[in-house]
Amino acid sequence: MSDKFKGKYRNDTVRLKNWDYGWNAPYFVTICTKNREHYFGGIVDGIMDLNEIGRIVEMEWLKTFQMRPDMNLTMGEFVVMPNHFHAIIVIGENQYNNRVDSGRSAMHCAPTGTTTSSNTDKPKNQFGPQSKNLASIIRGFKIGVTKNARLINPDFAWQSRFYDHIIRNDESYHRIANYIKNNPKNWKEDKWY
Repeated sequence: MSDKFKGKYRNDTVRLKNWDYGWNAPYFVTICTKNREHYFGGIVDGIMDLNEIGRIVEMEWLKTFQMRPDMNLTMGEFVVMPNHFHAIIVIGENQYNNRVDSGRSAMHCAPTGTTTSSNTDKPKNQFGPQSKNLASIIRGFKIGVTKNARLINPDFAWQSRFYDHIIRNDESYHRIANYIKNNPKNWKEDKWY
């Protein structure tokens, strides 16, 4: 269902309801360039060869963790591909998510598909100002890349949204980390190709 926001249609969120994206958890994110344009370099013999904009993406991702020490972020595997970016990022316990009622660790929680009285009082994912959560991290990263990339190519743009997945257990974490590591070798079979 689509509603109007500020006079424009918008799609309902694909984010998990009853999940606060500032909670302590590992997240797998994928961010694509607009129209999946190849702005970041190319794959040569199964290895990603970053161009100047690709190096900007890598640099901005590394800066993300330096700029937000208050969020207790941990960098997992990441890879810059010709037209997209994959990463695992862990939001650790911090001053913004350590309230008694604020959350749980995704790696140690029951599936959130069930509704119980204990999780109905949790804050719901809502539209509005986003800070100290996954969306604010990705927004800052995309802004940094865009600002610097447009100095090289004024047409550079990201897709407006990004894909995320809450990683729930060690098996899933390792499977996703291996997927990211092997992404350049498997480029021809990649759905983002």
